[in-house]
Order: sequence, then C-alpha cells, then structure tokens
Amino acid sequence: MTTLKSKLQEDLTAAIRGRDELRSSTLRLTLTAITKEEVSGKTARELSDDEVQKVIAREAKKRREAAEAFANGGRAEQAEKEKAEGEILAEYLPKQLSEDELQSIVAQAVEEAKAAGAEGPRAMGQVMKIVNPKVAGLADGGRVAAIVKKLLAG
Repeated sequence: MTTLKSKLQEDLTAAIRGRDELRSSTLRLTLTAITKEEVSGKTARELSDDEVQKVIAREAKKRREAAEAFANGGRAEQAEKEKAEGEILAEYLPKQLSEDELQSIVAQAVEEAKAAGAEGPRAMGQVMKIVNPKVAGLADGGRVAAIVKKLLAG
C-alpha cells in the first residue's frame, strides 16, 4: 500500500475515533475514489503516491467547484461544507505556488515561447506545454491559464 493512501486510512481511523463527522466523511469519499481508480480498467492495480495525489487533487477540485455552485445558488451553508471538505483535502496535497512564484514561472515560459517564434494569443498552447510540467500539482490549471492569457495579451 502506498504511504499516502495508508496515511489517509490512519487519519480516517483517528477521525472516526474522534467523532469528527466532516473529516471522516471526506476521507471516506476520497478513499472510495482511490479504490474506484484502482479497480477501473482491465486489471486491478495499486496506485502510486503520485496517482493517489492526482485523485485527491481531482476530489479537491470537485469540492471547489461545488462550493462555488452552491454559493452562486444561494446555499451558503452547503457551500461552507464543501469549502471545509476542500480544505481537509488540501492538507494532503503539496503546497500551492503563490501568485508571484507562478507569475515568474509563466513569464519565463512566455519568453521561451517568444524565443521559439510564437507570439500573441496563439502562443497559448506552446506556453502551456512549457508551464504545465513545471507546475503540475502545484497550481490549478485555471490559475495558470489566466496568467498566461494576461501575459500574452499584455
């Protein structure tokens, strides 16, 4: 068993013992998603820590999107619950890059793309190809795309 998955299971046990309903339900759903990913496909397999991290990131993104949808729909209580679940999942993900760090990585990638002859908004794909491997798991794709668009337009 991967170390991240076993940590999730240990934390789930601790949350159940501590009667922490929110944490235990969030970790249960996440472990279920991991198990579902393991048995999908033709043969069952053990996920690596990186793959488990991707599943957790996907679950956290679902929580962010749901919180936004609930907030826009006028259901503040449900939105807060989704935000809290997202924060619990964020504890298991690597620390996200700050705006300044992300800005400098994207600016460097834009310069590389311009050196290769790509300019203007059409260079978006080339810049994203350069940036994505550098920020994988450290920044949300939407944030990255917004900064790339801003720098290419400006």
